[in-house]
Order: sequence, then C-alpha cells, then structure tokens
Amino acid sequence: MTAKMQERDMYAKKTHKRFFKKREPNLTTEQKVERFIRRNSQNGFFTKVSTISYKFDVSEDTAWSVVGELLCSGLFESIHDMHSGEMKICESGKTYAILDFERKRKYEKYKEQSKRK
Repeated sequence: MTAKMQERDMYAKKTHKRFFKKREPNLTTEQKVERFIRRNSQNGFFTKVSTISYKFDVSEDTAWSVVGELLCSGLFESIHDMHSGEMKICESGKTYAILDFERKRKYEKYKEQSKRK
C-alpha cells in the first residue's frame, strides 16, 4: 500500500468511528452521585459526603441536598465515622458488610506493616 492509500483508509476509519459509539444520555448531577455511591458500595467502600462536593464540582450545600434526597428515598443508609465524625453513605443493607470489609483491609494492612519490621 502506498502512503496515500494508508492515509485515506485512516481517514475513512476515523469518520465512521462516531457511528459505532454508543451515546449515553446526559445524566444529572444527582444521577451521577447516585451511580458513584452505588459503585462504591458494590466494591465494598463507603462514600464520604465531603468527597461528593469536590468529585462532582458542586457546592457543599448541593452535595448535602443530594445526599438528603438519596437518604429520604430509602435506597441508601448513612453512618458516621467513629474517629473523624464524618458522614459516610452506602446502599441500604450493606453497612455491616462494608464495615467488615474495612476491618479486614485494616487488619491486612497492619499485618503487612508488621512483616516489614
């Protein structure tokens, strides 16, 4: 193939790329936050309320109002961190499972640090 033919093939591939791409509808901030919290819960993590404001570039008031709406819906639960007092959110029914995951992660981290010494 000559250089011109290769260039033409590359151009043809680029123009048709957009037709094969699935487009998702634009989500509202509330929907993005909800998906983020669900994903964290499924992966065994809590979501701190303070994280929402800077992750999604919204004010703290907006973050708290979104969290309030999610908690009122009954699909999410909250818990406060014993050390920092910060509010954490997760899906309903997963609070104790995530606490157990956190405990195991801390234990593993402690075990690794004690091995290094």
